Amino acid sequence: MIDFRYHLVSIIAVFLALTVGIVLGTTMLQDPLLDTLRSETAELRGQTEDLRVERDTADRVNAGADQMAEALSADMLEDRLAGLEVVLVLSPGADAETADSLTSRVEQAGGTVAGRVEIAEELLDDDNTDFAGETARQVLADPDSLAGLDPYEKVGAAVGRALAAPEEDTGGAGIDEVDTDEAEEAEGEPEGFDAEAALTAFADGGLLTVDGSPAASADAAVVLAPAAGYSPSGDDRKAANTALAALVSSLHGELGGLVLAGDVPSARGDGLLALARAGKPGFATADLSGRPMGDVVAVLALAEDMDGAGGAYGIGDGVGGFLPDPLPGPREEPGGDDEDDGAAVKASDGPRDAARGEE
Repeated sequence: MIDFRYHLVSIIAVFLALTVGIVLGTTMLQDPLLDTLRSETAELRGQTEDLRVERDTADRVNAGADQMAEALSADMLEDRLAGLEVVLVLSPGADAETADSLTSRVEQAGGTVAGRVEIAEELLDDDNTDFAGETARQVLADPDSLAGLDPYEKVGAAVGRALAAPEEDTGGAGIDEVDTDEAEEAEGEPEGFDAEAALTAFADGGLLTVDGSPAASADAAVVLAPAAGYSPSGDDRKAANTALAALVSSLHGELGGLVLAGDVPSARGDGLLALARAGKPGFATADLSGRPMGDVVAVLALAEDMDGAGGAYGIGDGVGGFLPDPLPGPREEPGGDDEDDGAAVKASDGPRDAARGEE
């Protein structure tokens, strides 16, 4: 029969075994274990320090590159957009300071920013998809030309036609300098199309915000992608950026040149630049906007795209280089001296055309 004394002895034996184990563990295993932990901790601290030094070095290199871009931008951009009217198109969530910087770079390149068009979040709302597509049909004198396009492609085409300068107006003259009837005929849009009224219809519908006088004035466009991580109204980021990519592609089809500019994160994952590049677009893209060197690259990419090159530049996936190589040459404004020993590149000719001519 097991009595209380047996249980007491058993309990004492258990605690005695635990005590002996603890004593042995803290004496026999303490030094090797602590030495291993100290060694691993020292190694991690060293790696952390190396990474910190690399980060600081990268920051200094980037700051120096931005400083160099500022110093050389006047020479790099001089007359690359001479005589061209450019419209700035802002996606929902685009950074306003970056938009201002790109405006300055366009002007530094000899171009003029005719106005801004801001895409409203409401345009990307699923509940407004049909309304947006129908608005695009209603503003055009030839709505059948939109057959087969999805609603966002229709919006891009309609807005592009409303922004596009008459084809004969290669100098980038604004709407006030061109007769309305001549502009409609030059654009190929049937008589009765009113560019100003078309933009107003989108604005009245809460789909766009228009600043300045961009109607019937744009030779080219700079489209600014949403800032990193932005998702309109908390909706699916990929769906929103897919819609924007379709709109931008259709917009480019109506203009002489276009660059889609954004920050580095926008060129990764479900970012607008990443999705646009995946579709192998015919327009230019630049993924370092927001930094002086990135804004300079974006304007150079636009200048190249005016000649149909459509390259992808920056540091993201799928780029063809950090910046165009060779750099696009200066453009000659309409009415300029065409007898300058053939050195100047005409507004209708790109650097590649000039190179072919030399051959």
